[in-house]
Amino acid sequence: MKKNIKIKRVYDEYSSKDGIRILIDRLWPRGVKKGDARIEEWMKDIAPSDSLRKWFNHDPEKWGEFKKKFSAELSKNKKLCEELVNKGRTNLTLIYSAKDEEHNNAVVLKNYLEKHFIS
Repeated sequence: MKKNIKIKRVYDEYSSKDGIRILIDRLWPRGVKKGDARIEEWMKDIAPSDSLRKWFNHDPEKWGEFKKKFSAELSKNKKLCEELVNKGRTNLTLIYSAKDEEHNNAVVLKNYLEKHFIS
């Protein structure tokens, strides 16, 4: 059965269809209690490095360069990517907190995992 990877904001409503929910941000989301987040694991080491996160600062004009730089970081961390993909049977939801739903680390990570680990 093919693995289905979704992305979802931590502030969005939980669904039983989410499957395994993994928080993939380096920082804990503002205003969210750990008990309310309904995540199975917090994999902060798969998030962009602090320096890359601060440089990007959610600036859409830096998006193209951010995708390249974050993908390069992920390429150096393939073991952690593989570990993430192997969680759960079919549904995996990458949880993030950024307001911008098009320009964030979850978008890059999902595309990277699908390209390199999902057949």
